[in-house]
Amino acid sequence: MAGITIQTVTKRFGSVTALAGVSLDVQPGEFVALVGPSGCGKTTLMRIVAGIERADSGRIGIAGRDVTDLRAADRDVAMVFQSYALYPHLTVAQNIAVPLLMRRLSAAQRLPLIGAVWPGSRAARRAIRQDAAQAAAALGLGTMLDRRPAQLSGGQRQRVALARAIVRSPKAFLMDEPLSNLDAALRVQTRREIVEIHRRVGAATLYVTHDQTEALTMADRVAVMLGGEILQVDSPDRIYADPQDLRVATFIGSPRINTLPVEARADGAVTFDGEPLGLGTPAQGALTLALRPEDLRPDPAGPLQAVAEHVEFLGESLLLHGRVGRGETPVTLRLLRGSLVPQAAFRLAFAPERALLFDPEGRRAPLRQAAHADV
Repeated sequence: MAGITIQTVTKRFGSVTALAGVSLDVQPGEFVALVGPSGCGKTTLMRIVAGIERADSGRIGIAGRDVTDLRAADRDVAMVFQSYALYPHLTVAQNIAVPLLMRRLSAAQRLPLIGAVWPGSRAARRAIRQDAAQAAAALGLGTMLDRRPAQLSGGQRQRVALARAIVRSPKAFLMDEPLSNLDAALRVQTRREIVEIHRRVGAATLYVTHDQTEALTMADRVAVMLGGEILQVDSPDRIYADPQDLRVATFIGSPRINTLPVEARADGAVTFDGEPLGLGTPAQGALTLALRPEDLRPDPAGPLQAVAEHVEFLGESLLLHGRVGRGETPVTLRLLRGSLVPQAAFRLAFAPERALLFDPEGRRAPLRQAAHADV
């Protein structure tokens, strides 16, 4: 089986550094999501892996072979684009068969008239039609082989693009925002389909998205990219619960993680607005305490003074928006439906074992629950 290796890839566009020494490995059979905001460099990296763009420096490996200097056509990867990239004048069957025609038929066999009677052409085309029909059936397109793209829905077009990608059994799959043109309900359905295709085919898959929900629900591992750098690569659970960089913590999670400016006293106690929070650290000075909305709760004995501002009803849960301390720090709590919702000033507690502390450079700082609330 084959994997993808990206080693210290750098890419500049004039004075702008799009990629700053990026390295990433996708293991054989693994699904890795590369997630980040628009302009962070993720699509540039994808195009370099595919061979569409050239890196200024660094190496690309696919299936144990260095492909840095190879053309895109010689890398044996399949790419699924955001725009589907289907030929409007071809049927579903013909669109799916395109990569097989290019790989299995000679230039003469592909000619419009003479190609049909060229030696070996009929048998090869028959096999291609069978393989295309099999790929279409696997994605529920078996009854649509004679339709053209204009006769298909957005989800059906995306499935045609996926079938075209899997039909030739490539060494690796590259997917660039493949669901961004679909509506919300169709994205959920197609997410499942892509994961099932990956499990069935088993090829290394690099999936680019700006949607953290896609990344967290689909991938074996998630690589968070910001400003041309990969900040952390880890399982979805650890990316969410154990971010090693404040930028990762604030990018991953909806609603956004709460961040409080805190101080570490000389005795190690972590304080907010001068009040101890029951946490300790060997770090010193100004720090940032990060708390997920679901890890906060109203509690008369809590260490934080809060003021409620408004509530959002989300069906199964509520989002309570307010402010803490002297009213300058916004905070959001996620409460279960039916919870008692504070209407004015209230005390706020948090789960200390889930608290995250970051130094002024945004790196994780050590944190422990203090033995006493005033330590």
